[in-house]
Amino acid sequence: MSTHHKQHSPGFLALTADAKQHVQELNIEQYNAQYLSGTPQEHILVDVREDREWADGRAKGAIHLSRGIIERDIETMVPDKSKRIICYCGGGYRSALVAESLGKMGYTDVWSLDGGWREWTAAGLPVEQPEQKA
Repeated sequence: MSTHHKQHSPGFLALTADAKQHVQELNIEQYNAQYLSGTPQEHILVDVREDREWADGRAKGAIHLSRGIIERDIETMVPDKSKRIICYCGGGYRSALVAESLGKMGYTDVWSLDGGWREWTAAGLPVEQPEQKA
């Protein structure tokens, strides 16, 4: 696992900080306790990372709707706007922007996974690896 963290621009950080004030977030420990241990709560886990990130590995059970297309395709994939949706990205920034956007579209139970893929893999949570090419 790479521990490389992107350096985000001040404008992007300000935008995501604002979004985080308007969305529900949970951390990896909360996700693990509520959705992977015991009797998991029903939800849809959505990976909003780019195609190449998804292809490199993903959280087990996630569906892929990258940030670039999710607003266009979410109503087809998840027509019930009351379903619990938990979005994750690499670190929790893009997923906060997506959660805010989906809220504006009328989705009422959208969460952003703070720490995203980096924290998911660091915690040793279940992943699906890409198919090895022959």
